[in-house]
Parts: sequence; C-alpha cells; structure tokens
Amino acid sequence: MSQDPMSPDNPMLLSGYSNVPPGMIATVVTCLEMQERPEPGSMPPVGSLTVEHWPSPSIEDYRALYRSVGEHWMWTSRLIMDDSELAAILQDPLVEVHALMDGDRAVGLLELDFRKEGECEIGYFGLAAGTIGKGAGRFLMNAAIEKAWSRPISRLWVHTCHLDSSQALPFYQRSGFKPFKMMVEVVDDVRLTGLVPRSASPQAPIIEP
Repeated sequence: MSQDPMSPDNPMLLSGYSNVPPGMIATVVTCLEMQERPEPGSMPPVGSLTVEHWPSPSIEDYRALYRSVGEHWMWTSRLIMDDSELAAILQDPLVEVHALMDGDRAVGLLELDFRKEGECEIGYFGLAAGTIGKGAGRFLMNAAIEKAWSRPISRLWVHTCHLDSSQALPFYQRSGFKPFKMMVEVVDDVRLTGLVPRSASPQAPIIEP
C-alpha cells in the first residue's frame, strides 16, 4: 500500500532538479482548504441542472461517469482500484457521491469524504466535456460547499494538480479555498498503457521509455 500523501512522515523533496524516469510523469499537487463556512453563494438555477445524491452507485455506472469527467485530465485511481475496495468506499455512509444532472443525463461528479472526523475532503469534482464554461462548475461548487458545511465540520479541503485543467486552481481560490501545502507526485504515465488516451493532459509531454 502506498504511503498517505498527506502524512507528515513523507520525506521532503530536495532542492534542485530531480530526474523523472522515462515512462513516468511528475505532477505538482496543490492542497487548498477553508476553515469556516462562507456566506451562502447566490446563483440562479443554470438551465435544467440539478445536483442529485447518488447512494451506493454500481461500480460500472460510477466508473463510466468518473471516466467521462476525468479521462481527459488523467483521473485513473478509481479505474485501477480493486473492485471490492472501490465498492467499500462507495457504500461507506461517510462518503457522499453526487451527480450533476442535466435532465436525465449525468454531466458532473461530486464526491464528499467525511471519513476523517471534523473535516470533509472534496475527493472528486469535475464536469464532463461540453459542460464546462456554462456556469455549471459554480453551480456544482455552491452545492458542494453547502452540503459539506451542513455537517459538523471545521475544515473543508481539496487538492488539484497541474495535470488538471489550468482553470482548476484559480477556480478553487475564487471559491474561497486557500493553498496550504504543495507536493510532488511521480507515477507511471498511464497514457502509455492505453488506460487513458494519449491526448489526455496535453500540457504534460509523453516521454517514451
């Protein structure tokens, strides 16, 4: 099992350059938080969009939405996770899965993780292609903040990385989150295995082994 990335026991990265082996990729992760409930955001309904709680989704349906939202940004952890491990997460009463619906079509994913007492992590937040830039992200984030702070928490946090959309970090900051930690993650480049298209996260070059 890999080490918890938020563990204070993780070694500090040395100053200067570090080589990344061919076939792997490095990404800079930024963690952001808000430590008090913000004033409610006012925003009129956006078209036919609604945010619906998705209790105990099937593995297949969840992964289909997860892929449609995150494939272009190299979201892969839930694609390679063992089915039983993923099922345990999705069925945990302290994990809330919500779908952004446009009529009867799921176009966004919101996952709130309350498994650590007193806080909530926005585990996943994203929109399917074709939904971005129409106010849906703000609509979903307002719902995320409202739902998270409806529970007795003192901290709401989220993380993003440079493999995500370049709009993600400033969007979170505009939403009231403040950066508190940066990390570097080095992993296998899954574009080389075909798990996601080679066109995913085009801002990060592919270096063949």
